[in-house]
Amino acid sequence: MARTAFLAVPETQRRYALGDMDSKDWPLRVLVAGPGGRTYLSFDGTVTQEDYNSALAYFDERVRWRAERSPHVPADGPAMPQAPALQLYHSFPNKPVEDPGKLGLRHDYPAPITVADSAYPSVAHAYWALSVTGPETRHAITTAETAAAARKLATEAPRREGWEDARTAVMTSLLRAKYDQHPMLAKILLATDDATLIYDDMNSSFWGDNAGRGRNWAGRLLELVRSELHARQAGIPGV
Repeated sequence: MARTAFLAVPETQRRYALGDMDSKDWPLRVLVAGPGGRTYLSFDGTVTQEDYNSALAYFDERVRWRAERSPHVPADGPAMPQAPALQLYHSFPNKPVEDPGKLGLRHDYPAPITVADSAYPSVAHAYWALSVTGPETRHAITTAETAAAARKLATEAPRREGWEDARTAVMTSLLRAKYDQHPMLAKILLATDDATLIYDDMNSSFWGDNAGRGRNWAGRLLELVRSELHARQAGIPGV
């Protein structure tokens, strides 16, 4: 009964039912599978007694934590999102559309941006162009017909030194440029309210959530930029 009820929950909501970005729904899926059982995710393998005990301990700890925290009123609002999680599936948008909806939140959506006097066809083009050092390669990436073609050119070229440590800062600045320069897309992002944004990226477990196996940095940074947009709407100075 518990397993049936659990699997009846849409997967995009199931993965974050506990509101835990680290464990996701692992304790729940182990609990309903039981020792010797299998979860709905093939990569989990067979549930061991140790796994089951760990899942029970997880919930025991949450009960204890809630009991200790219950007298406290949150100082600045709820810890959990009020809106349901939103999945941003991997896609290949090649041209802008009149009403893109959540497709417009993809980094490869063709929304041109200008950064440091350089124009790029999309955030993805800009990201990959900035990741390499050679001016000829950067130009080829910038003028690539699609974001997928831009990524392919970049992966075949030497990466800029220190790129791995800088890439989240670069992506944040590019997303700020996108939503500053495209008010319609900013409205779409703001309309997601406080939902957890789950970004799929078949080419990267760093940027994508990818069924819980990735770090979802693309989704996290979209949430950050969304928060900044909300702050501006609220008239909070310095944001």
